[in-house]
Amino acid sequence: MVAGHDERLVTIVIPVLNDAAALASLLAGLPADPVLEIIVVNGSEVSDPAMDALRERHPGLSWMQSPPGRGVQMNQGARHARGRWLVFLHADTRLGAGWVDVLRRLDEQPQIVGGSFRFALDSPTRWARWIEWGVRIRVRLFDLAYGDQALFVRRTVFGELGGYKELPLMEDVDFIRRLRRRGRLAHAGVPALTSARRWERDGWLRRTVDNAVLVALFLAGHPPERLARRYHRGAGGIRKR
Repeated sequence: MVAGHDERLVTIVIPVLNDAAALASLLAGLPADPVLEIIVVNGSEVSDPAMDALRERHPGLSWMQSPPGRGVQMNQGARHARGRWLVFLHADTRLGAGWVDVLRRLDEQPQIVGGSFRFALDSPTRWARWIEWGVRIRVRLFDLAYGDQALFVRRTVFGELGGYKELPLMEDVDFIRRLRRRGRLAHAGVPALTSARRWERDGWLRRTVDNAVLVALFLAGHPPERLARRYHRGAGGIRKR
């Protein structure tokens, strides 16, 4: 992990894989704040003119390449981070106003080691509200947030934990379980607004039930490799929640 006189408050690590359109929208909405560092880690080995154009449009960001896999990519970004806090942000998730202020306040609370933002879906449907309600209950009862809630962690603590395990699925669930054993988590009310397209594609009930079953199997000890094969068969090869 990088340290030194150029330390920032926050490093945002964005793992991408063929996500140029979503990434362009995300970067356009991130604040230009000197306390922020933004690292994009591309897991695609295929040349993408749209991604190349984004790099030219945003030369002030750090652009990195790594083998594919969210755990692999997020660890790669974290190794080069200068922020006291790491925020792991999916390309199709948008953080609501005030999220930097949340981390400023938490920076003064050493008992807080990490946490998440409030899960929200960019859909007006009643299904989306029910799913958001279910996530709030899960987080409140079990202190269990997922990666699409923009997990955040102190960089020093991330290093102590050895970062993410480079699993093909459930790296976020594994990490947050280890993190909550390390210290207190804070679950902020600022929304992490996530694209609902996978629920719309797969069916609201089916995607929600399938995801719950996968997490239950993981917690019961089933190998992540087997769960990843099951997930990709049922979700068109795109991993989400």
